[in-house]
Amino acid sequence: MNIIVCIKQVPDTTNVRINPETNTLIREGVECIVNPFDMYAIEEAIRLKERRGGKITVVTMGPPQAESALREALSLGVDEAVLISNRAFAGSDTWATSLTLARAIEKIADYDLVICGKQAIDGDTAQVGPGIAVHLRIPQITFVRKIEEVTDRTIRAERMMEEGYQIVESPLPVLLTVVKEINEPRLPSLRGKMKAKTAKIPVWGPEDVGLDTDQIGLNGSPTYVTRIFTPERKSSAKIFRGEAEEAVDQLLKELRERKLV
Repeated sequence: MNIIVCIKQVPDTTNVRINPETNTLIREGVECIVNPFDMYAIEEAIRLKERRGGKITVVTMGPPQAESALREALSLGVDEAVLISNRAFAGSDTWATSLTLARAIEKIADYDLVICGKQAIDGDTAQVGPGIAVHLRIPQITFVRKIEEVTDRTIRAERMMEEGYQIVESPLPVLLTVVKEINEPRLPSLRGKMKAKTAKIPVWGPEDVGLDTDQIGLNGSPTYVTRIFTPERKSSAKIFRGEAEEAVDQLLKELRERKLV
């Protein structure tokens, strides 16, 4: 079974800075980590490989420093890694990002599963994984908490819902987004660290994935951020006094005046 895992390197949440001109995250020179949800995706891919054999390829799109995220994945037991990096990709929204990753997956070609974390902790959109599935024209199962069974042709998984869970069966290939309940990520071994340190990681640009500059980056992004700011904190309280019935009448009157009921 050949598996592709898409990961993202995200800024440490205590060190997020915004470019005031482009309203995008400043990633260069910022301490970064592998997106925590993606660690569960890596772990699940490794567990599937241990049971069924095959190969795991991890892919990320980002600046040159994102190579360290790929090496961390390699140290855990991933077989190969690909870095998609070029200044032309800067500012990509979820549409352009998912398109780029999908084209990279098509270039890799031989895969049965694509696994992503449910969302990235910097954008929190949960759109890139499903977007990749749409561009690849393959089915998707989101918010997977357990893989029940995998055969050569199908997969059955439990996906989390607000009130319980669903059991979904899908043909392969399929894209999964996973939640933290699915497993407990392992730590790298010494052998894994040594392998990751010397591994050669190819770097792909727009031409390698067959995309023009008007399809990627800010030019290829149908959505963009106009302004980022910290909301002003406002707090106020109003106390309704008197008997319970009288206080309730006052509360309802206040809510109606504010058109909240």
